[in-house]
Amino acid sequence: MIFITGCNGLVGSFVARKLIQEGYQVRALKRPSSDLTLVQDIAGHIEWIEGDILDLASLAKAIQGATEVIHAAAVISFNPADRAHMHKSNVEGTANIVNVCLANGVSKLCYVSSVAALGRKKTDHLINEEAKWEHSPYNSYYAQTKYLAELEVWRGMAEGLPAVIVNPSIILGPGNWELGSTKLFKYVWDGHAFYTDGSVNYVDVRDVAQIIFQLIRSEITLERFILNGGSIKIKELFEQIAARFGKKPPYLQVNSLVASVAWRIEHIRSLITGKEPLITRETAQAARKNYIYMNEKVKQTLHYSFYPIDETIAWTCNELIQHSK
Repeated sequence: MIFITGCNGLVGSFVARKLIQEGYQVRALKRPSSDLTLVQDIAGHIEWIEGDILDLASLAKAIQGATEVIHAAAVISFNPADRAHMHKSNVEGTANIVNVCLANGVSKLCYVSSVAALGRKKTDHLINEEAKWEHSPYNSYYAQTKYLAELEVWRGMAEGLPAVIVNPSIILGPGNWELGSTKLFKYVWDGHAFYTDGSVNYVDVRDVAQIIFQLIRSEITLERFILNGGSIKIKELFEQIAARFGKKPPYLQVNSLVASVAWRIEHIRSLITGKEPLITRETAQAARKNYIYMNEKVKQTLHYSFYPIDETIAWTCNELIQHSK
């Protein structure tokens, strides 16, 4: 039996679906208020335990009898107001997962981290699994929490826990388009005009689920793998999405001056209204950068080929349209 955290999220839902298709028993953690929309087709095949990764009692109950654990739960935010909650969930929650895995003799843990945890520097724009974290203004607070969470996993490995870490780039797929990376599709659907002269590294959620499945079944431990299908200019990404939606793509490029003014205005608006800012200092800075995350290690180790971006966009747009109907 395999225990999953974050099962109702984009990654967790596709991992659970893959495991169920392959005949595995799946147990998952959820809160009473959890939105199960992304797993509504498989919810009846999952053993649900009410709890939270910050609640050791519910974790201890959920992990009993589990042979493997996939930890995909995380808080992703670039809003400064969310920092304390994000740190507690991402860092302390991961420490709790590691501790209950060690206490219960779990045979393998797969931790879903992020390429953000590898860190960004001013000069190094090609990043692989050997990258060393350095505190830098180019790292978001979210990146810091994922890096610290990884330290907890490495600590668990040092204490005898068989584990593997995956570092996905921006995960594309038909999730809740009010949340996470699927908001990129919502941005185009809503007809916004602006784009930045940066690039994004992307990976299809189906690739993430398949690789996690292969790793959890393998003998591979004490390793990390970057999961990245490639890199694409933000302008081109928006144009491809717009073409699939039959929408006009964003057409006004935002320079660094405009972006710096925009996030300050959004900060003030957020303070006045109490609503989450549409753009923050961290997102404005990230959207103008061009980093490349190398994927050779996972391709060679698992003999894996990633979905091409045009197939990912076509599939995601079609699924989102169908779900909206």
